[in-house]
Amino acid sequence: MSLQIKAVISDMDGVLWRGSQALPGMTNFFDLLFERELDFVLATNNSSRTQDDYVDKLASMGVSGVQPRHIVTSGTATVRYLQTRYPAGTPLHVLGGSGLKRMLSDAGFKLVDASADAVVCGIDVDLTYEKARTATLLIRAGARFIGTNPDPSFPAPEGLVPGAGSIIALIEAASGQSPTIIGKPARGMFDAALRQLEACPEETLMIGDRIGTDIAGAQALGIQTALVMTGVETEISLQQSEVRPDLVFAGLPELIEAL
Repeated sequence: MSLQIKAVISDMDGVLWRGSQALPGMTNFFDLLFERELDFVLATNNSSRTQDDYVDKLASMGVSGVQPRHIVTSGTATVRYLQTRYPAGTPLHVLGGSGLKRMLSDAGFKLVDASADAVVCGIDVDLTYEKARTATLLIRAGARFIGTNPDPSFPAPEGLVPGAGSIIALIEAASGQSPTIIGKPARGMFDAALRQLEACPEETLMIGDRIGTDIAGAQALGIQTALVMTGVETEISLQQSEVRPDLVFAGLPELIEAL
């Protein structure tokens, strides 16, 4: 398959970095995007950081020129979803990181620990039993259950660790309620990325490290796909998957060579 593309959507965790460690080829990847004038969106299921947080993280890793408009997260997608359904001032309870809380607060929602209209659940690296208990009781009392993304694991430098999907599964089991999931593979994040890029799916490449979200979600919309083997997938999981990426690369250096 020839990489004839005009725009790029790329995941971040497991593609560009693991935790605070840049993966090989990351800065060269952005050099290529800027040199080729390929517009891009970085689309991550991680809801713990704001768009500005990611811009700052990339700058600290030696990548300049990335702007907030280049960033789409399950957190920003969740904010847009809630804004279309609830007015400003709606009481929400958030089980998640400070970035998600800040985005929802900045959008005009009231963050509460009681009498919430909805519980928004994302990744929370400081999860406690008390936090899970509060979220469960609110959902059982009638609050709507919103999950930022379904990823059960998260690629950290030391290996795969629990992701938002694992926390959501805990609350689902305890509350007896299934959540509305916003992030990949749902089409909302892909639609947002394509709108930002003003690109057609068939001329866009999605780069990801997770078959069930990055690749499956993109293929459902007709977006070309490239899997990099630096995140959650293994040769065994790739062979066993019914979803087949259009292209598979060991990492960014091999993808850069193909581009």
